[in-house]
Amino acid sequence: MFRKRLQDATSRHEEVYGFYEKIYTVIDLCAGLAFLFGSILFFWEDTQYPATWLFTVGSALFVARPASRFAREYHLAQLPLPGDRDPE
Repeated sequence: MFRKRLQDATSRHEEVYGFYEKIYTVIDLCAGLAFLFGSILFFWEDTQYPATWLFTVGSALFVARPASRFAREYHLAQLPLPGDRDPE
């Protein structure tokens, strides 16, 4: 796992890698937006409760980032490589 050559070993590896990169990017964008809007909401006392929830959601999304990378690497490691033989 976490070997650079796996990302483009086969066309299926490229598809899987691209899929997880899209997920990672969406998670990253959502986390950033949650923190941005949470920060803005902290300017007013009556919106601090939703701001706190946005920070909590943003934090959870930042935990999801490495989890998505781990899932990607695990998925890539499970795919057959060129030259792998089918078990007989």
